[in-house]
Amino acid sequence: MGEGAIEGHCLCASVRLTAWPRRMEMDACQCAMCRRWAGGVFLAVPCERIEIADETTVTVYPSSEWGERGFCRTCGSNLFWRMQDGSGDIAVSTQLFEQPERFLFAEDIFIDHKPSNYDFAGARRRLTGAETIAQFNGTQEG
Repeated sequence: MGEGAIEGHCLCASVRLTAWPRRMEMDACQCAMCRRWAGGVFLAVPCERIEIADETTVTVYPSSEWGERGFCRTCGSNLFWRMQDGSGDIAVSTQLFEQPERFLFAEDIFIDHKPSNYDFAGARRRLTGAETIAQFNGTQEG
């Protein structure tokens, strides 16, 4: 599996993957696409890379000009968001991993897109949509 690698799987276990987290943290994405796709906030672990045991178990949907979303072809579980060109981050669903509580809830992104009917408790870094996109483009530290 390799140093720093962790294994995960979807609801039906058809998709089995190994991921290399950038850090033992999770982020919450509040953008409208993630909320619609995930049925709520998308909680994800930023990863350097992933390896999927059987690529035929995954369907990928190009959801924007730059991003795509992967889900299980059998049970529909949300798996990941990644850059289409393969050059950027991969955000893997926190819930694919055993003991999701081991990830520190570190960042709330697209916070200016969040509906007003809920809030997460606790202190963490909060980024607007513009700040998040700037971070993806490498024009902001973080």
